[in-house]
This record gives sequence, C-alpha cells and structure tokens, in this order.
Amino acid sequence: MKEYIAYFLKGMAVGLANIIPGVSGGTIALITGIFERLINSIKSFGISSLSLLIKGKFREFAIKTDLYFLVTLFAGVIVAIVLLAKIFDFLFSQYPVYIWSFFFGLILASVYFVGNTIEKWKISVVISFAIGTTLAVLFTFLTPASENNNFFYLIICGVVAVCSMILPGLSGSFVLILMGNYQLVAIDAINNRDIGIIIPVLVGAAGGLVAFSHILSWVFKRYKDQTIAVLTGFILGSLGIIWPWKTPIEKLFGEKLKVIGYEYFLPSMDTEFVIAVTIILIGIVSIWIMERSAQNIEKKPK
Repeated sequence: MKEYIAYFLKGMAVGLANIIPGVSGGTIALITGIFERLINSIKSFGISSLSLLIKGKFREFAIKTDLYFLVTLFAGVIVAIVLLAKIFDFLFSQYPVYIWSFFFGLILASVYFVGNTIEKWKISVVISFAIGTTLAVLFTFLTPASENNNFFYLIICGVVAVCSMILPGLSGSFVLILMGNYQLVAIDAINNRDIGIIIPVLVGAAGGLVAFSHILSWVFKRYKDQTIAVLTGFILGSLGIIWPWKTPIEKLFGEKLKVIGYEYFLPSMDTEFVIAVTIILIGIVSIWIMERSAQNIEKKPK
C-alpha cells in the first residue's frame, strides 16, 4: 500500500509539472525514479498483451503491462491537474518569480542527482550530455513555424508531441507551437471535431508512443550512461525556460493565450531577489530530501 501511495504522489508531481508552461512531466518522472519503469510499462502494450485481454486473462494482462502501477500513477496525474490547476494559475499570476524560483531550484538540483546516477563519465557520455543540453537550449529559442495541415505532417506532429511529453526537459504543447500546429491541433480541430485533423495526429501519437517507448527502453538497457547523460542535458538545457526573471511572450490561440517564448532579464538586488534565492535553496533541499528518502527506502530489507 505504501508503495502505491508513493506512486500516486509521484503521479501528482508529474501532473503538477504538466500544469507549468514549458515543463515536462518526463523531467519529474526521471527525478522521482519512475521514468524507466514507465517506459517499460508503455512498451509492454502490444499484440501479446492485447491477446491476453481478448482471451479474458485479465490478471496476466495486468502483470504484463504493470497495469496497477500505471493506473495509480495516472490517477495521481489527473488528481493534480484537477485540484491544483487553479491554485497554480493564481500563484503564477500573483507570485511568478517565487513559483519559478522554487522549480528552478528543483530542476537545478535534479541535474546533479540525475547526472550522479551515471556510473562512468567517458567521452561518449560527455558528448551525449552536450548534445542533450544543446538540443534543449535550441528548443527554447526556436521561432515557431507556419501552420501546416498536410496529412503526413500531422502524423509527425503527433509523433513528436507525444515523444516530447515523455522526454525530460521538453513540453509537448510547446513543441506543437514550434511546429506551427498548436492552434490547428489543440484548439480548432478539437472545437470543430475535425476528424481529418484529429485522426492523423492520434495515429502519430499512438504509434509514436509505442515505438518510442521500445526504442528508449532498448537504448536504456544497452547505453544506460549515454541515455541518462542525454536526459540530464535536456534537464540542464530546460533551465532557460524556468529562469525566474523573465517576461512571457504570449500569443492568442482561439480563446487561449499560450507562451511562445520569453524575454529574460537579470534581477534587481532587492527584497524580492533575497526571497527568490531562499526559495531556490528550498527547492534544492527538497530534491536532496527526496533523494535521501529514496535511498533509505532502498536500503531497508524487504
């Protein structure tokens, strides 16, 4: 029971990350130690698991797909989105610097703790880390493309969006904005129930999720240090989005305002700065406590 309560709380943390503009739930999944299990669980959905379901072998299906873990995790995600969205909307509107400062501390500390799981820093690992960091930084400063309703481009949008939701440091909605199709896919197609737009995106998302989980799981097993290095680079590169002192550049998509970039500035040395730095330290300590707690649980005899 304690184990599933922990998964529920981690799911809430992932859901909370999805509320924050530009932050990936994959980052929190990696920080909280459930990333690889989540990928393997998604990967297990296929023809063999579907055949178990059709045959009525529900227990075997649940074991093969790690279903209880997934259900508990996503229950936490949904609860966080439903209960905390309005609270965080208020906090972001009233105290943006302080909220960003807390998450900046969390992500900054995560770079160390996630990177610390790399067993050996060799040349290939260092290069992987540099590639991950560079890609995440480029995503931060890319200019959004023009809208494109080509069938195959919509499939690619589905693939890229769902993969970026899994990858730490990348936001799915932010990537759709960069690809020029956020308005078309997330607003117009849904509001107008445009099947011609929705179907290719869903095909790309479903296929991309299963295929990408297989690829990522395979790479994780064979090149674990390099994979963690790339993901750590993604997290480090995403710090630009989380920098507390910035002004969001927003664009109206239908009735929704979405952030398409930021104008950054250096803080003034005033009371707000002192409070923000204190909150950053609280965020760092929070990750340290989380890591120590996880280590203590692992050391306890089962």
